[in-house]
Formats: sequence, C-alpha cells, structure tokens
Amino acid sequence: MRRVPVSEMSRRLLPWTVVAFAVMVASGSLLLYAIPLRTYQNVFFRAKMLLLVLAGLNVWIFNSRIYRGVGAWDLAARPPRAARIAGALSIVLWIGVIISGRMIAYNWFDCDTNPSAMMQSLEGCRVTLDSGN
Repeated sequence: MRRVPVSEMSRRLLPWTVVAFAVMVASGSLLLYAIPLRTYQNVFFRAKMLLLVLAGLNVWIFNSRIYRGVGAWDLAARPPRAARIAGALSIVLWIGVIISGRMIAYNWFDCDTNPSAMMQSLEGCRVTLDSGN
C-alpha cells in the first residue's frame, strides 16, 4: 500500500470508521441497558469509559493539529513522527478498550462480593450498615 497516497486511503476509510463507531455505540448501549447498575459499578466498565474518552481526545488532537498537513504526507517516505505517535497511542488505547470490554462480563469485583475498600471506592459501591433489625 506504499503507492496509495495517505489522503486517498483516509478518504476511503473514514466513512467506514464512522459507521463502525456508530454500530459499536449502539450495541454497547444495548448491553448497558440490559444490566445498567451492575455494569456501571464494574471497574472494567469504568476503565473502558476512561479509555474511550482518551481515545476520543487522541482523535480530536490528531484531526485538529496533525492531520491538517496530510497533503505533504503523500510525497513523504514516512508519515511525520507526531502522526506515528498518535497512531501507536490509538492502537494501545483501543486494545485497552477491547480488553476492558471483555472483562466487564466477569464479576470478580462486584459490590455484593465484599471487595476491598479501594475496589468499593473505584466501583462506587454503596455501603449500607446493617442495624441488626
């Protein structure tokens, strides 16, 4: 693919990435709707949401600053260093999103399994004291 200009490849792939992101949001929303409280209190769900925000920031910074000079990349042997760093960071963040998403299914740290105080805090567990009544 070294002979295909970067601007041409991005023009072809960007619509597909937007559609794929929309499908991901729709399916994720349905999964959240199925068991909202358990999902919200899951530490892996919270990690996934944090990673998604960071991935979104990475895309925003890339598109607002780095991608503006894409026309010059068509002639260069390699993309600029900033673009390569943004790409590597994007791959790392999305791997984290995938792993966190897969881990949501496991209930190792659910609030009803009496996790440590740190996990209760991370998951937003509500601690109720039994008054013995």
